Amino acid sequence: MNKERLKVKCIGIDEEGKGIVKLKGKEFHIANLLEDETAIIEVVKNKNMETVKLIEMEEESKYRVKPSCPYFNKCGGCQIQQMSYEGQSKFKQSKVEDLLGSFCKVNEILTMEEPYYYRNKIHSTFSHDKKGQIISGFYQENTHDVINIDRCIIQDSKADEIIETIKGFMKSFKMKPYDEDTKEGFLRHVLIKRGFSTGQVMVVLVVASKIFPGKNNYIKALIKKHPEISTIIMNINNRKTSVVLGNEEIVLYGKGYIEDILCGVKFQISAKSFYQVNPIQTEVLYNKAIEMAKLKGNETVIDAYCGIGTIALIVSRKVKNVIGVEVNKDAVKDAIKNAKQNNIKNAYFYNDDAGDFMVKLANENKSIDLVIMDPPRSGSDEKFLSSLVKLSPAKVVYISCNPVTQERDLRYLVKNGYKVMEIQPVDMFPQTAHTEVVIKLER
Repeated sequence: MNKERLKVKCIGIDEEGKGIVKLKGKEFHIANLLEDETAIIEVVKNKNMETVKLIEMEEESKYRVKPSCPYFNKCGGCQIQQMSYEGQSKFKQSKVEDLLGSFCKVNEILTMEEPYYYRNKIHSTFSHDKKGQIISGFYQENTHDVINIDRCIIQDSKADEIIETIKGFMKSFKMKPYDEDTKEGFLRHVLIKRGFSTGQVMVVLVVASKIFPGKNNYIKALIKKHPEISTIIMNINNRKTSVVLGNEEIVLYGKGYIEDILCGVKFQISAKSFYQVNPIQTEVLYNKAIEMAKLKGNETVIDAYCGIGTIALIVSRKVKNVIGVEVNKDAVKDAIKNAKQNNIKNAYFYNDDAGDFMVKLANENKSIDLVIMDPPRSGSDEKFLSSLVKLSPAKVVYISCNPVTQERDLRYLVKNGYKVMEIQPVDMFPQTAHTEVVIKLER
């Protein structure tokens, strides 16, 4: 193993928020380094491996700030907190322009007034530290080591308080954190969801066993300390898995779900249902998507990858009919419930693969005016995109949380008769390297 210290200049930032440097024709990506900064780095050569780490800064970027969070260098949840919010916005804007600017001019990114405490879904893992003390927090990046975190500056502060109470109760209720190696212990994770406009709070205790001694006293104590809790759910997960939630749930208190209002529509949110984590910017995003569509009121719309029906139900008030398609059966049940409780009668939901469903519609010569698509991070697949081309709607609105896969999908659609008309980045996840982008295409 040999070590070498070198002075380098950062030439850019990658999608994960790491600084890019070039050494002897090779590219290295280094955490906590910003564009145009010069720094001393250490290159460690070990057999066929070369690793690089930051030793000290020489010249700092004008956008560098002291991170507000004491866990920033350990946690990995916020990749660009060492950058001012102005710097973050410029970084995200230029990333989107580099990736998508060849299709059409990119609008200026829509940012947040208050870029902290925005996450309404919080997940904490429980463990022991080296001294045997109970800790709760997040896994350190690329490891299974839990970092003890009592406050996170991008998530709802009420959730942090509840997690601290749960951790404080564990000793008196003889509740042990689950140990993945020994398979002993009880509490694995706590998941908290909070309705932004309703203030309703759901607490999900993810446990390794159904047997919960002192359950009733525990619930009483937790509700007494936090009367704002609307429902408590016990989720049983005794599998060897990194998936947080198990398949079985028992409602310990309340209705087993919470409600929230988004763009004037009420949604029922269960422990497993997907709901955007930043409701303030979700309204900005969805309003922009609807504005792009320039709806006249007589359209038939498909919401592909519809989840619990958020976009479909919001758009339903502005169109003739909306059809939601979703492969997750539970999400479709939630979507149907949400339509009923909002008295929306022109929204129809189907449990199917979106691509297969659209091929069927195309084969039946059905006329669709607009397709709204919001696929997962991996983007869409060729089966879906070819079915979209076959169905041939006049307009497509494509929402994505990953501009890299979105760019790939756009190339396919442009090659097959569509034109990109507008590109709007939205900052849904301040302090992180992620950007949401909504794009309008026309046939």
